[in-house]
Amino acid sequence: MIPLTISSPSGARKIVFGRFERFAIIAGPCLVENERVLRTVADKLIEIQSRLPVDFVFKSSYAKANRTSTTSFSGIGMDAALALLATIRKDYDFPILTDVHSPEEARTAAETCDILQIPAFLSRQTELLVAAGMTGEVVQIKKGQFMAPEDMRFAKEKVETTGNKQVLLCERGTFFGYGDLVVDFRSLVKMREFDAPIIYDATHSIQRPSQNGVSSGDRAFIAPLARAAVATGIDGLFLETHPNPAEAMSDRDSQLPLADLEALIESLLAIREAVERSAK
Repeated sequence: MIPLTISSPSGARKIVFGRFERFAIIAGPCLVENERVLRTVADKLIEIQSRLPVDFVFKSSYAKANRTSTTSFSGIGMDAALALLATIRKDYDFPILTDVHSPEEARTAAETCDILQIPAFLSRQTELLVAAGMTGEVVQIKKGQFMAPEDMRFAKEKVETTGNKQVLLCERGTFFGYGDLVVDFRSLVKMREFDAPIIYDATHSIQRPSQNGVSSGDRAFIAPLARAAVATGIDGLFLETHPNPAEAMSDRDSQLPLADLEALIESLLAIREAVERSAK
């Protein structure tokens, strides 16, 4: 597999999604709530990036289109949220990842963001995948909770029909009956056969979907499952982090407390180093 490389907005840094490259991490709050939360997270990512051999892509969704209930907060509005993400991109020199939910949104988000993410529930939507590919930006496809890893080949091929070969495939757990997910680490190996960098989503994988009208989760499993994914061999990590998850407007039970992020990354780097040594 050829590693996928993107540049920071200024061109000063290269972020490489590859097993034995400098560790690429996609991190940020689940949803654009306000500028204060975005900057608090971005400040912390800059600190960590200065101390550890990691490169960050900043992530946040301008809208949550698949909330369990109509009473759940879904965002501050696409235009306002993208404007805030553009500010983070400029001020911190982070590439930006955000979710897109329709072909029209893909075209609009591509004007601001560097990686367009296809949400898991939409991972079979042909028109959306093609529209994302046509923007020319990197496309990250979340594996649907209902999909076999082998079927991700077809999702990737839909993007590539546009001539865009910049595709990341992301594991985020599989339905395990009603209201629970399980991670089949074989999928990280199987999807690698499709010649795309493999990303592990450490926070959505521990969710418990649709618990009395909201998605819950067991945060205690974030670290052990992330460690297992790194040991299995991944090309990048995805996780959502918030200064105070208890006050988050979405996914409050599955976001990693920002204060815990650096220690987790340190442990993952140690495992990654051991994996690299064993592969030589």
